[in-house]
Amino acid sequence: MSGGTMGRGSGRLRAVAAGCAAWVALVGGGTAWADGGGPPGALRLGVRTALAPGVGYQEFSLPASHGPAYGHLLTVDLREPRVSVDLLYPGAVAARAPVSRLADGRAAVGAVNGDFFNITEAQHPGVEPTGAPVGPAVAGGLPLKAAVPDGQRFGPAMPPGVTAEAVLGVGADRRARLDRLTLEGVVLTSRGAVRLRGFNQYALPVGGVGAFTSRWGAASRVRATCGTDTDRAAPCSARTYEVTVRRGRVVSAAEKPGGGPVAKGSVVLVGREAGARELRRLRVGDRVRVAERLRSEGRAPLRFALGGFPVLRDDEPLDGLDTVTAAVRTSAGIGDRGRRLYLLALDGAAEYRSGLTVGELASVMRELGADDAVNLDGGGSTTLVTRGAGEDGSRVRNHPSGGAERPVPNGIGVFTRP
Repeated sequence: MSGGTMGRGSGRLRAVAAGCAAWVALVGGGTAWADGGGPPGALRLGVRTALAPGVGYQEFSLPASHGPAYGHLLTVDLREPRVSVDLLYPGAVAARAPVSRLADGRAAVGAVNGDFFNITEAQHPGVEPTGAPVGPAVAGGLPLKAAVPDGQRFGPAMPPGVTAEAVLGVGADRRARLDRLTLEGVVLTSRGAVRLRGFNQYALPVGGVGAFTSRWGAASRVRATCGTDTDRAAPCSARTYEVTVRRGRVVSAAEKPGGGPVAKGSVVLVGREAGARELRRLRVGDRVRVAERLRSEGRAPLRFALGGFPVLRDDEPLDGLDTVTAAVRTSAGIGDRGRRLYLLALDGAAEYRSGLTVGELASVMRELGADDAVNLDGGGSTTLVTRGAGEDGSRVRNHPSGGAERPVPNGIGVFTRP
C-alpha cells in the first residue's frame, strides 16, 4: 500500500500549479492549454475547477519524448464522506458503451475509461469478440468476473512479476489500493469436486472449467475455448463441452459453447480439454453446486475494483516499463495513504496524439502526487468526462483519438450525494 502523505501530494500540485504560464485556446476545441514553454519535462497544471465537494477537474501539459502532451485530470478526495467511487459498466460483463453514456446512466460527476478488453478476434476468424475486459471486476461489492490467463491479455506488455489479476480498487474502509484478485472456486457434484478456473471471462486456462452467470450477458461463449495460456492466437480447442445448471441441477448439455443470455438462477459451465472431460461425466438431473469468490490480498473487502497493470508502486516506477513506445493513455493513481485518487486521460487531438511512453506515464502520475498508479486502456478508448452542477449530461473533456468515443466495457465512476 502507498506510503505517501497528503502533504507531499498537495505540495507537488501547488508547486506545479505555481509554475503555470500563459494559457491559449486549443483550435476548434474550446479548451485552454498550457503554452508548453519552460524547462524540459516541466509539468504544468491549469486552474482547478470544483465539480462537487472533494472532486476537482483540471488540464495539464508537458513536453515529452515524442512531442508535447496534453491531458485532463480528475482528483477525488475519498475523505469527503459525500464522495464515492464505483465501477461503471453496461449491466453485463460482455457488453460495451461509451463512457459518457455509462456516466449519465448513474449520474456520475466524473469518469474515465477502464480495463483493456477483447476488442477483436482477427486471430480466430469466425469467432465473435466478446467485448469483455481482461482483469477482475467488482461493482458495488459484487464480484463480476475474474482475470483471463496472462497470455490471453490485450494491451501492452506488463512489467516483470505483474499478472492480469492486478487491480486498482477501493475497499470497505474507503481507502484506494493496488491489489490482486485471485479466483477461488469449485464445482461440487455427486461424482466429485472440480476446480473452477474461470468466472465470466473471455478466455479459460487450458484444461479448465469456467462458470458463466447472468452477469456475463448474451455474448457467445466460444471465445473462452480459444488460444492457450501463453498464446492468444493459438487455435480454438476441438475438445469442449458445456453444461447448463438451473436451481442446482443439470438441465442440458452441448458439445460446443453457446450464446445468448444466461437466466438468473442458472450457471453455464464451459470446459476445454481435461475440463470438458470432467463435464462429460455429468448427466441431466445430476445435482451440481458452483461456488466462487475473488480472494484479495488486502484486509478490507473491495467494494470496487477493475483491472489495470501497475506502473508506479510505493512512489517508484516499476522496473521494465516501456520507455520507447508513446501513445494516448489513461491512468489511475493513489495518494495520501489511499485517501486520494488521480484519474488521468491524455488528449487524442491530432496535434498531440504522440502521447507518452508507459515510463513517462509513471513519472507524470508520481509528479501529480500519486504513490501507486496503474495503466488503463488507451488509444481510442481514452476518455474522461465530467458533469458539473446544473449540467444535464456528461461533457467529454478530451478529444478521443478515433474522432468519437469508443464503446468500452467498464470505467471508473465518481459520485457525490447531497
